Formats: sequence, C-alpha cells, structure tokens
Amino acid sequence: MRVAFFDRDGTIIEDYPDHEWTGIEHPVFIDDSFNTLKEVIRKGYKVILITNQYIINEGYITIDQYHDINNQMINKLKHQGIELFDIFYCPHGKDEGCSCIKPKIGMVKQAIHKYPEININESFMIGDSTVDIELAINMGIKGFGIGVGSNYKDQNIYQLNTIKDLTSYI
Repeated sequence: MRVAFFDRDGTIIEDYPDHEWTGIEHPVFIDDSFNTLKEVIRKGYKVILITNQYIINEGYITIDQYHDINNQMINKLKHQGIELFDIFYCPHGKDEGCSCIKPKIGMVKQAIHKYPEININESFMIGDSTVDIELAINMGIKGFGIGVGSNYKDQNIYQLNTIKDLTSYI
C-alpha cells in the first residue's frame, strides 16, 4: 500500500501562531488542497495525516477543541468526496521528550504497526515545515516541502511553491 503522509496545519488547513489557535472554531482549507488530495488518491495513494499538536499539552487548546476542528475537517473532506485513511497526532509539548513529535518517526512507526501493508519505499511525506522534511529524511522516503526553502541536499526532497505543485511529482 502506497501512502501519502500529509501534515495538517499549513498544508491542508490554515495554520496560525500557537496563541491564536485558542480562538479558532472552524478549519479554513488551503487553496487547491481538495483537488490535490483527490488527485493523490486517484493516483493510488492512501492519505494518512501526521500532525504535531503540541498546542494541546502546552495549553493553547483542549483535546476537545482538537477533535472538534478535526471532525469538521473530516466532514468537509467527505463532502468533497475525499476519504482520509487515518490520522495520527502527537499531543505532547515540545519539551516532553516523546518519540512521536516530528521530526521523530514515532507517528509513522505507529501507522506502519497498525497497517503493516504500508510500503514505505513507495510512500512520501508532504508538509510546510522543516520538521516534515526532516521526518521524510529520517524515514528515508520522498519529502515535499511547501515554501520550506531549498537548503536540503537530499535527492529525495522536493521544494514546492504550493500544494498544487505536488501532483506533477507523483
């Protein structure tokens, strides 16, 4: 099974400074995220979200707020005909020393444990942060960075201007 590991905030829905998440009640989708997700699925990938949510344990949002935003996002995606395969999130604070916060590989390992049929060599990671790119490097898979800069020398790392650019690479 080929998997497209997507970051959530800043990749599919808008991201905000940590303190602003406290007042966010509804997800705002990034331009072209619907069409890109549809095309990725059409090309035979299952979409799994891998998202750092340290703002939970750092007190900016509650676990209920996280689930509310996520459920709204899932429902809107379903309404658009987009089915996410699964979601893995890390609620731990940046200084908690967990093994799941990106760029550590814990969430991808959880996905592989839950779905042993994942072919990691045919999968990729996409996100808008250096931790997403570093996760791809740490896993030895293709990585796509949206507006992350081009200071990565790894031959499997590709720089994108927008999420829409992904479809020409896969």
